[in-house]
Order: sequence, then structure tokens, then C-alpha cells
Amino acid sequence: MEASDGGDQKSATSLAKKEVTRFSTSDQCSRNATVNCGTLALAYGTLARYQILDGDRTAGEGSFRSAKQALSLTDLETRASATAAVYSDVSEAFWKTGDRARAIDVFKEGRMAGADQYLYMTSAARFVDQQQQQQPDQQPDKGLTTSGGNSTATPDSPQPLPTAQGTTRTAGTGSGRPPLQPTPLQPTR
Repeated sequence: MEASDGGDQKSATSLAKKEVTRFSTSDQCSRNATVNCGTLALAYGTLARYQILDGDRTAGEGSFRSAKQALSLTDLETRASATAAVYSDVSEAFWKTGDRARAIDVFKEGRMAGADQYLYMTSAARFVDQQQQQQPDQQPDKGLTTSGGNSTATPDSPQPLPTAQGTTRTAGTGSGRPPLQPTPLQPTR
């Protein structure tokens, strides 16, 4: 880590490769022995981070794939935290190299893979959260004509609330629209 923090990604990559080698033997992580699969996943995630920061995206993506394979063998009680650490490392590396779209994709993939809350400390997670907070609340009729028939708003502009004009709504009885009815199935021929 010190080498990477000092800007020497090549040394950091070399040291991370040694860690991967140390834990990648079949008695450390395999379908039969899952003792250090989480540690192997972390080592691959760290290696991926250093490779990406060093400009070797192809190698970084390969190490990331290997990390995901090790995660699939990781014991359930530690998988969420290991997943968060791996995806955080890779997402942050892409963020720091300026590939924010890939960083966000990695964050979202990690979220879907079951990462714990540690993943949400990444730059991509904060960016996604800010984007969601900036989006206005979605209205179900957005971009459609209101019951009064006079809406000319664009899809991105706020919509006026429907008025009582043109409805038969009575307080407490629903929307004034007839309930949806199921369509009977037709026999196939």
C-alpha cells in the first residue's frame, strides 16, 4: 500500500502478485478448500486496483474477474464484506483514473453482488447518491395529458395536478377512473 500511495504502482503490483500467488494454491482456495478464498479475493482486488492505477486496464479487468471467482467460493459469513472491499478497490481505481462510467458500473455491480455498507463509501456511490437526490420526484402521469385535457408540458417539466374538471370523483372513493378489469384469455387455435 505504501508503494501505491507513493505513486509506485509497479512495485505495488509486484507485491500484490506475490500475495495472489501465496493464496491461490488449491489447498488455500478451491471447491474443496475455501479457507482463504476471501483473502484471495481481496488480494486479486488489490492487484486489480494497482494494475488499473498503473494504466494496465486489461490486466486489472482480468484480476477483477479472478477476484469475483474467488468471491464465489468465499464462505457466506464473510462474503458480503469481502465483496464490498473488492468492488470498492476496483471502483475507486477507475474513479481515480478518470473512468467514472466504469467506476459507477463497478459500484452498481457490487451492490447487486451483495456487498455490505463499506461499498457505499466509494466516490462512485456518493456520486450516484447525489444524482438520485437531484432528480425530482417522479409523477405517475408525467408527460401525459391531465384529466382536464389541457397539459402541454414537456416530459421533463413539472406537471400540474389533475383538477376536478372532467372527473366524477367523490371524496374517499378513489381516482374517478374505472378499475382495471382482467382481460379474459382466449383459447389458442
